[in-house]
Amino acid sequence: MNERLTRDTHWRTITLWINLTHSLRYFYTASRGIPSFPEFVTVGMVDEQPISYYDSNQKREVPKQEWMKQNEEPDYWERQTQISIAAEQRFKASIDSVSQRLNQTQGPHIVQNLYGCEWDETGDVHGFNQFGYNGEDYIVFNLETETWIAPRSEAVITKMKWDRDETRIQVDKNYLTHTCVDWLRKYIKD
Repeated sequence: MNERLTRDTHWRTITLWINLTHSLRYFYTASRGIPSFPEFVTVGMVDEQPISYYDSNQKREVPKQEWMKQNEEPDYWERQTQISIAAEQRFKASIDSVSQRLNQTQGPHIVQNLYGCEWDETGDVHGFNQFGYNGEDYIVFNLETETWIAPRSEAVITKMKWDRDETRIQVDKNYLTHTCVDWLRKYIKD
């Protein structure tokens, strides 16, 4: 919503335009070798408020806001649970792959993924998808160039593989610029 604030004084008018930006973000964290911490966790957030949660101990995606519980059909949560279970398996394989590639098979390791979109009511959309390994950037999707950026030399192999996967790039682009925004609009409307 654009809000226009105007302050009238004897000799000047000040106008301030405020564009409200909304965001939908998903955080995925896979870990290995960390006692008392689930091996896989997902958190969905709308405008910095948690809306969903899954972890490898409970094996269920659950709503974190009452409005999410009331506005989604029960089969929605079952579908989300299946999506998270599949992601858990992919991320566990990723931890193994990356730690072997970096010759770091001992000790605790963490792979993280942050993806989602920001949208303001002028229609501007910003999508993002980035991965980290042990607290450092590993690989980041550049939506404008439709390529992956490898800030670490160890990620170049992944970058080359993912850059060749045109289907994945188009699926990611569509999700980040359309599907994500559609869900975000639905959530902020509810």
